[in-house]
Amino acid sequence: MIGAGGSRAGVAVASGTPSGSSPSAGGDASPSTGPSDSLSPSRSAGPKASPVRTSSPRNAAKGGPEESPSAAVPAGKRLITVVNRTRQTVWAVVTDTPVYPAGRALAPGRSMSVTVANDWGGRVWGRTGCATTAAGHCASGDCTSVCDGPNPPTTLGEFTFDAYAGMDFYDVSMVDGANLPMWINVSHTTTTDPVSSSGCYRGTCTTAIDCPEAMRALDGGREIGCKPPCAAFGGDTYCCRGAWAGRTNCLPAKWPVDYTQVFKRAAPYAYSYAFDDAATMSCKGACYYRITFGTTNGT
Repeated sequence: MIGAGGSRAGVAVASGTPSGSSPSAGGDASPSTGPSDSLSPSRSAGPKASPVRTSSPRNAAKGGPEESPSAAVPAGKRLITVVNRTRQTVWAVVTDTPVYPAGRALAPGRSMSVTVANDWGGRVWGRTGCATTAAGHCASGDCTSVCDGPNPPTTLGEFTFDAYAGMDFYDVSMVDGANLPMWINVSHTTTTDPVSSSGCYRGTCTTAIDCPEAMRALDGGREIGCKPPCAAFGGDTYCCRGAWAGRTNCLPAKWPVDYTQVFKRAAPYAYSYAFDDAATMSCKGACYYRITFGTTNGT
């Protein structure tokens, strides 16, 4: 899992209201794998807010192609676009940008774009059930760049730019559980996108998590996410402690029940436990990123 972090350089708000270039649809391509926990960009709060403009892309609700924003992106910068295809308002957070830490409210079907430096590294996630702004209490995703409390579970998009040989490494992580479905597309690159624009990977598409009752996270009696096995059940086995500690011993296939499959069935490309390194993907050459909250069928 790529470490939490902020950038090593400044960020800027994308001019205009671009909503992301059209990612390639190569849903059956194999992902490139790369280093995991060793890539931990530094944490930083970044500059104070300047306005981030939101737009309603023509096909955001359907996951279709969008207009290319390349003319609006300054040289030496990257574009990150976040799209809300869920049926609820999501407060999108991108670390070390003007929408961190408070987040930006995205109504269903809305998107936002920010530009970041070529050597940026950080996380993207969504908060739900916020009273008025994400700066106050939210039912889920109510955390900072680490997202280890007080309100896990949180689905995370994790990124380390220009990490090795001109490659970025990125992933969707459900190691801390999941509060929203999420997938990531790449564009502005010769790298074949391993995930289709509608969130399908190797023939399996993004669906809502079918969370076992014992793993359900509740807020006022309402389900707001699915806990990771360690938080739900505790113990050395599910928390990979003691005799189960480390990469060679933390083996979900040997658990009494392999609860990582709860997440893999919903998002086959996602990190499902701390050493699920095959879930790390790579992109070469100043790539742009489109992070979508939602499921393939839009429910």
